[in-house]
This record gives sequence, structure tokens and C-alpha cells, in this order.
Amino acid sequence: MDFLQEQSVETTVAVAVAVAAVAAGGAFLLLRSRKPKGCLDPENFRKFKLVEKKQISHNVARFKFALPTPTSVLGLPIGQHISCRGQDATGEEVIKPYTPTTLDSDLGYFELVIKMYPQGRMSHHFREMKVGDYLSVKGPKGRFKYHVGQVRAFGMLAGGSGITPMFQVARAILENPNDNTKVHLIYANVTYEDILLKDELDDMAKTYPGRFKIYYVLNQCFYLCSLLRTGTVVLGLCLRK
Repeated sequence: MDFLQEQSVETTVAVAVAVAAVAAGGAFLLLRSRKPKGCLDPENFRKFKLVEKKQISHNVARFKFALPTPTSVLGLPIGQHISCRGQDATGEEVIKPYTPTTLDSDLGYFELVIKMYPQGRMSHHFREMKVGDYLSVKGPKGRFKYHVGQVRAFGMLAGGSGITPMFQVARAILENPNDNTKVHLIYANVTYEDILLKDELDDMAKTYPGRFKIYYVLNQCFYLCSLLRTGTVVLGLCLRK
């Protein structure tokens, strides 16, 4: 009788341990399958701290903003943008849309590449920002959302600072191992120096030669020749005013 009782107790303990292990494993898989909650609010502005400001050219800078934790994600669907709020030179409020160059795979931060125009109202705000300042952001915004397999090939046309939304979508497509979409991007600028994210775009073309093609268009022959000397693919002829 004592032997049977001991066997019963051992069996009960073994079953309990097995159930606990299954429950723990299920909880772990559930947590892994859940997408982290984004930090954006579509109705209210939230503030994010500027942790790095890097000048790329005389009028372009890269701004890196910290999210609440090192594992936080911005929560911006591919193809959408955010609204940024600031003050112009007169102190009046100004709101303008921007598209981050980072994705939700970049944990703990997001980045904006901003071209600052002399008379731009929001440009003034970014030009005056210093590390430690906060930017008010609201989103997501926009009607377009990209989904894997939505199209077989993407044809993109961008000019100047309009490259950022194209860069966001192209990067999301190319970095997704489950997405076979091809991307062809025509990018127009006035001069060679005006080309934003050129190193990143060229790296993408080298990394994904069968899926990403970039064509640069300039409207000054001098800079067109400069591009040709570097071996960069250029589409079309020089445009004259």
C-alpha cells in the first residue's frame, strides 16, 4: 500500500511538472509572437529626446531620437509617416510630416534625415535643436500601408528630401527575407551634393543587386560627369532650366 501511494505521489508530481513546463513554453511562445507595442499616439503628441545630431552636409543633418526603453519600437507601419511639431523663427507653432529612415527592427530609437531650408519654418526648429532637446511627435499618419507580396515590383520616383518615404519602403522590402518584391528607384536632384542617403542607397544596390536598382538624375552637367566618373548609374540627360 505504501508503495502504491509513493508511486501515485510521484506520478502526480511528474504530471504537475510537465503541465507547468508546457504552460511556461506556451507563454514564452506567446510573448515572442506578440509585436511590441509602438510608442506613437495618433491623437496626441508625445515627446522624444534628441540623443544625437550629425551634420551630413551644409543643410542636411541626421537626428537620432531615443525611445522610452532600449527595446521599444516606434510602431510606424511601412509606408506611413509622423507629424512633428515645433516653432518657427517668430515663435509660432508649426507642424510638418516626416518619414523616419529607421524601421521597427531598429530598437530603442528612430532617426530623421532633415534637409533644412533657409526660409523653412520647421527647418528653423530642427536647425536650433540641440542634443537633450525634445521633439513632439504624433502618428502614424497616412493612408498607404505596404504589405508583403502586395506587388511584384515597385517603381519609385523621388526628388530631393522626398527620398525618405521611398527609402523606408525599399529598406523594409529588401531586408525582409520573405519578400521577393523588386524595387526600381529614380532619384532626381539638382547637384551631386544634394543627394541624400547616397551611401545607404548604394550599399542597398550592392547588397541586393537582383532586387534593387537606383538611377540618379541631375540637372547640372558638371555634377552628372562627376557621377559618371564614380561609376554610378545615371538615368537620362542633363535637364536645363
